[in-house]
Amino acid sequence: MSADGQGRSHWFDDEAGPVVRPYAMTRGRTTSAAQHRLDLIAVVVAEPHADDPEADSTLSPEHVDIVGLCRDVPQSVAELSAELDLPIGVVRVLIGDLVDGEFVHVNRPVPPAELVDESILRDVINGLRAL
Repeated sequence: MSADGQGRSHWFDDEAGPVVRPYAMTRGRTTSAAQHRLDLIAVVVAEPHADDPEADSTLSPEHVDIVGLCRDVPQSVAELSAELDLPIGVVRVLIGDLVDGEFVHVNRPVPPAELVDESILRDVINGLRAL
């Protein structure tokens, strides 16, 4: 007889709740086609014309949660990971699925190399003032 007195053993305590491994949520995938550009600060926005994600039987509850969170306010990848209490790698794969299904789109941050140099902006302002 096991420690709980009912003939079965627990491999987690009762306070842990249901346990789902991250690879089960992503069906064993560790990357998605869109993942290579999903920075932590990339902003995920729900598509206004997208169908109801709950009606799509191919989407998991986590997919539906991501769309729901992004419908009200655009969320960064890091915020979604924290809000859903899921590893960042799992969230990236799930977001990639949603991008492929056109439920969300991602606004990526501008790479630092493409940002305008501050000194150029100062020169433009000074030039405009001189006019």
